[in-house]
Amino acid sequence: MFDVVIVGAGAAGASAALFTAKAGKKTLVIDNDKSMTKRAWIENHYGVTEITGPELVEIGKKQARKFGAELVEETVTNISKIDGGFKVETDQHSYEAKHVLLATGALTDLAKKIGLTTKAGTEPRIKTILDVDAKGKTNIDGIWAAGTVAGVSVHTIITAGDGAKVAINIISELNGERYVDHDVLKS
Repeated sequence: MFDVVIVGAGAAGASAALFTAKAGKKTLVIDNDKSMTKRAWIENHYGVTEITGPELVEIGKKQARKFGAELVEETVTNISKIDGGFKVETDQHSYEAKHVLLATGALTDLAKKIGLTTKAGTEPRIKTILDVDAKGKTNIDGIWAAGTVAGVSVHTIITAGDGAKVAINIISELNGERYVDHDVLKS
């Protein structure tokens, strides 16, 4: 069983995976390669002069893998409650996880199918988002959401930050205490 299954490997999902994997949590990222970031040209991301969306997505995946996250290219078709967590079914396999994080960008069909509460979006062209609390929790305990699908701005710097925030909240819940990840310069 995975500690966390993350659906989506765009800026929010890959950022979340980086944090959960680095914290030693068994992490799986399931991505269908349809991230809207793949169509972006980015010049407003702190720390990056300019980058294409596909490059940013690949760097994010590489960072998550560096710390042990597993990534598969599949499409999630259903998520259901099981003892101790969730069964995440794809078009190819099924996986079990204690927590699930949806980072599906503008896509809410899966969320609606599994009974997550939605509401009207506030970003241009984002019609529907998930109703989440400040920590990223949805109405189903153990299912979280981050990034555009959770109602934050579509800008990659913001969705990446939201993915990190929600990941820290998941790690904190798994650990039973607030988690902080600070690295220091090596001398």
